Amino acid sequence: MNEYRLLAEFRNLFDGQQYRRRDASLGNYVAMHLFEDLLAAGRSPKLVAAIQAKQLVLNVQNTRRGIEARRGDGTLGELVHGAEPVADPGYAVARGPIATVSIGVEVKILAKAMIKQIDCVINDLRNQVEHFRKGGSHPISVAIVGINHADHCTSYEGDRAFPTTGRGGYPHPSQEAPAAEKRLLAEAKPSYDEFLILRFNATNEPPFPFAWLDLQNTTLDYAAILTRISSKYHQRF
Repeated sequence: MNEYRLLAEFRNLFDGQQYRRRDASLGNYVAMHLFEDLLAAGRSPKLVAAIQAKQLVLNVQNTRRGIEARRGDGTLGELVHGAEPVADPGYAVARGPIATVSIGVEVKILAKAMIKQIDCVINDLRNQVEHFRKGGSHPISVAIVGINHADHCTSYEGDRAFPTTGRGGYPHPSQEAPAAEKRLLAEAKPSYDEFLILRFNATNEPPFPFAWLDLQNTTLDYAAILTRISSKYHQRF
C-alpha cells in the first residue's frame, strides 16, 4: 500500500531532520495534502469535479473575504467570483481567495511536554471549529493530531537542547502519550466530524529517526477518513 501524501509529509517533519515545534507553517503544509489525497481517492465525483474545475480551491492564508476568523491549518472552499486560481507545480488542487469553507483542517503535534500544553491544544481545537463555521457555513471539520510515543525526546530553542529525563517536570513522551490521547478523544473529538490520531516515535535527536507506531492501522484509519469526508461532502454540498 502506497503512503498517502499527508502521511508522507507528516513523517518528513521528523525523518532525517530536526523538528522545530514553533514553526507555525508546518501544520499548514501537512494539512493541505489532505486535499490532494481526497482528489486522488476519487470517492466523491462531485468533489472531484469541483476541484478539477477550480471552483473549490485551497486557501493558503486561511481567511475568507469579508469574514474575520482565526487561521486554520487548511481550508478548502469556493473560489471568490472573478478571482484567478493559481496552479502550483506538483499539486492538483489549485489555490486562491475563498468565499466559503467546505472542508476545514486543524493540525496539532504533541512531541513532548504534552500534559503541560494539553489544555491549550484542546481549547485551540474546539475554538477552531467555531471559526470554520463563521459566516453561516457548515463545513466538514477535520482534526489531525500527532502524538509522540518515543521513549525519550529532545526539543530545541536556538542553540540549546532540552532532552527529556523521565523525572521531575521532564517526562518522556511515552509516559504522557496515553493520558494526552485520552483527554483529546474525550474533550476535543466530539467537536469534529473527523478526528485522526497519528501515533509515532521520534526522538528528535541525530540521526533523527522516525517510525509509525503501527503503519498499517494508521494508513487504514486515514483511508477510512478520506472515504467518510468524500461521502459527507457529497451529502452536505
